[in-house]
Amino acid sequence: MSIDFIPVNTPLLGGNEKKYINECIDTGWISSEGPFIERFESELSAKVNRKHGIAVSSGTAALDIAVSILDLQKDDEVIMPSFTIISCAQALINKGVKPVLLDNDLRTFNMNVEDIENKITNKTKAIMIVHIFGVTVDIDPVLVLAKKHNLKIIEDAAQMIGQSYKGKQCGSFGNVSIFSFYPNKQITTGEGGMVLCDDEALDKRAKSFRNLCFGVNRFIHEELGYNYRMTNMQAALGVAQLEKIDKIVQKKRLIGNTYNELLKDIEVINLPVAKTDYCENIYWVYAIVLKDNYTKTVKEVMKTLGRYKIGTRPFFYPMHKQPVFNKMGLFLDDILPNSEKIYEKGFYIPSGVALTKRQMEEVSEILHKVLV
Repeated sequence: MSIDFIPVNTPLLGGNEKKYINECIDTGWISSEGPFIERFESELSAKVNRKHGIAVSSGTAALDIAVSILDLQKDDEVIMPSFTIISCAQALINKGVKPVLLDNDLRTFNMNVEDIENKITNKTKAIMIVHIFGVTVDIDPVLVLAKKHNLKIIEDAAQMIGQSYKGKQCGSFGNVSIFSFYPNKQITTGEGGMVLCDDEALDKRAKSFRNLCFGVNRFIHEELGYNYRMTNMQAALGVAQLEKIDKIVQKKRLIGNTYNELLKDIEVINLPVAKTDYCENIYWVYAIVLKDNYTKTVKEVMKTLGRYKIGTRPFFYPMHKQPVFNKMGLFLDDILPNSEKIYEKGFYIPSGVALTKRQMEEVSEILHKVLV
């Protein structure tokens, strides 16, 4: 069988994207000011029932700002998962804040909530919730602990636009929450992110940090900020994408459920959790884990799939194993076996919004051939 290359992700751009971007060009509003920025901020924050949305240049930028506006101090501690993207830990470490790492659940890939309280010390100031791959963190117990110990919540919902926990939208649970709009997310602005909050003071500080902390007198600065502005053209793309978010979520779940049926007879892999007591998987990516009795490595499987023109990606490398952090003397004594095992055994396959039924069938045919 000869097929065209099937990438891990292809965004769906079939709505008003071109119309709105042409409007930016026609009006001259192409930089970091313009009507689409405020429109995108207000429409997305309303969608997730937040009072304020601050559009920024990436999800990483959103995390940097989230940490900055909570006034965390040097040597404060924030509890977070080891199995996540490096941006989460980096945002803390760059501010002199210490990440305290949790292991992850082998089935949902999310942080082990039941271990949080054992990690709390008198230096703990916040918990960073990171929803992974499509299933949310079990949030209620985290909120209970945060209230009990007077801790802030940073919610990284980068992968969860359109997802909900017990009927409430992700992005609505943190003192500060963030989204990412990288092309592999449910909606994209090419590159982009958003900070979400309800507190007016946090909103004001986030907007200041986004724009180099310019003061009342433009070039006089009381704090150091960032140039993390989103352009009006990016926001125009986001507005058009947001108009389709409900259909996109339906499509993501259709992709996941289709793969579940196509791949259920492959005995050497674990398929993603379809649902929990608190959410239905949104399948940001379709994540596969090799079973222990399968002898080939993830790298071998991915290399073979690549020869068959099937795009794949590895899982996150755990934070406690990252060479850059170990060189700083961080996490050297951490033993978090689940996050290591997930990395060693997991990969994901094409699952972008533009994926067709025929492409899913082709991926399935190749997986059945390779995973023997």
